[in-house]
Formats: sequence, structure tokens, C-alpha cells
Amino acid sequence: MKLNLKRPLAFFDLEATGLNIGVDRIVEIAILKAMPDGSTETYTQRINPEMPIPLESSLIHGIYDADVQDKPNFKSVAPVIIDFIGDADLAGYNSNKFDIPFLVEEFLRVGIDFDMNGRFFIDVQNIFHQMEQRTLKAAYKFYCDADLINAHSAEADIVATYEVLLAQLERYKDTEFISKNGEVSKPVVNDVSELHTFTNINNPVDFAGRMVYNENNEPCFNFGKHKGRRVIDVFSSEPSYYAWMKQGDFPLYTKKKLDELWNEFNENKGNSKPEPVQKNTTAKVYSKPHKFQRNPKNEKVVPVTNDMLDQLKMKFGK
Repeated sequence: MKLNLKRPLAFFDLEATGLNIGVDRIVEIAILKAMPDGSTETYTQRINPEMPIPLESSLIHGIYDADVQDKPNFKSVAPVIIDFIGDADLAGYNSNKFDIPFLVEEFLRVGIDFDMNGRFFIDVQNIFHQMEQRTLKAAYKFYCDADLINAHSAEADIVATYEVLLAQLERYKDTEFISKNGEVSKPVVNDVSELHTFTNINNPVDFAGRMVYNENNEPCFNFGKHKGRRVIDVFSSEPSYYAWMKQGDFPLYTKKKLDELWNEFNENKGNSKPEPVQKNTTAKVYSKPHKFQRNPKNEKVVPVTNDMLDQLKMKFGK
């Protein structure tokens, strides 16, 4: 089967020093670019992460410090990667949660704002997990009826991912899917935009998923004490939360999207309707005008009594 493409679709896979997007570094990248005419181009490059590769990671992907000590660092190869990807949409296996945010983070780390606007993202794992729920090795066996050789080799993995997607399109072209809302559809079709919608399950604002869109397409926080609240409401009631996130250990791309939302919030301040905040109507607050303060409205000033002072002592523990 030939993919129905209007522009190239770049399947890519990363091997890294670990899984922490904010700390770890890429040690190998492989890209298979599927072209609209059915041809493919590949690019594979090992990268010096400029940090030690933990043994537990090397045992998984087979890349050790000695294998990358003479390789270029990411900053050196970043222009080549951008040129190879071009305007292609992106695809991979677990790419929405790992490979895409990891790659964007590396670009931002070396001062390159890799333009993600207007691109579609297809996560082949999400098609598989929603339809069959297994691993890449099992997926390759299940869909392609073959054993995956050299699993966790970046190039072997992206070739397998490409072949699995082709087999999925053939297998599920007339298969109905029932969503959590009970909606019935046939989502696995040979169309990049439709696959983008089906595989972006959580509808994230940032790739790390710290913010997601709700059913009304409004950005909401997806972690911590404000989980489920609209970003605009948190900015209104607790603007210091923005500063806390900016100073925190969050991925650079998360902070980039946070900045965009913060700037949009400030530009539209006064035009939005924040969620109502419940007030505590049980506590009484007594105030005494400052001796130098004027009372321009000539309002009647209630004298301070001992009862008021006793209640203030109870309230503030003094």
C-alpha cells in the first residue's frame, strides 16, 4: 500500500541517555522520510551527548560512550536534521510522548526554535494500543507476520514502524471504533490529518502534557493542585503560578507554550470570563480608618469596641 500524502511524512526514532526530557540527551537519531510519490529517504546519525551514557541505557540500545566519543554534538547536526525533515509531518512509535518533545527540547537547548506549527503528528503506537494494545515487537509480529530483528536499533525501529503503519491501514480500513463517548467511527484511514486526530489521544498543549485542551478546546493544567482548571483562570486568580512554572524544572517547550498563553492572557485581559471564585461569607472583617485617611463620602465611621478587638485577637491569634 502507498501512503496517501500531500507532503512528506518523516518517521523518526531517538535513542538517548535516558527518559528525562529536561536532563537527558540524544545519542542516535534515525529518520525515514516517506515521499508523496511513494519513495523513501533515510538519515541516521549517532550523536555525542556530551555526558556519560548510563549503563542501563546502553544495555537497552547498545550504544556506549566509546561509540559516540568522536561523533558530532547535537548543535553540529541540528541544521542537517532540520534540512532533512523540511516541511514534513512527523510520525513515530510513542513519538507524541517521547521522540517529538525530546527532539524539540534538544533544538531549543541549542537556540533553535524548530517550527511545529501546521505539522501533523502520527503516533503509530496510539493506533496500535487503541486497537490491539501491545508493544512494537509484538506489533511487527502481529501486523507483518515477521520477527523484529535488532529491536532498539533506531534504524530497525523506524523501518518496522513504517511497515506497521502500512499494515494497520490495510487491516483497519473498514473497522469500526467506539470511543469513550460511545461515538462510532472508522478512524484508521489513509489520511494524515485523520490519523493525527486519532493518535493525539490527550490533546496536549505542550508535548510533555503539562497542559491539555478540554472539550471546549480551552487550555487547562494537567498536573498538580490546579489540574483540570483552565489556564486563564489560574492566571487570573494566582498569577504567581506562571512565575513558579517559569523557574521550575519543566521542559523548555512547555515554558514556550506557557509564555504564549501568558502573553495571550495579558493581551485579552478583561475580555475573558474567569471561573467564579467562592467567597467565604462567614468571616467578618472589621476595619478602622487610618487617622490620616480622609473619608470623602462622609460615611458614618463605626467606633472600635472591645468586642471587635477580642474578635480580631481570636482571628489572628494575638
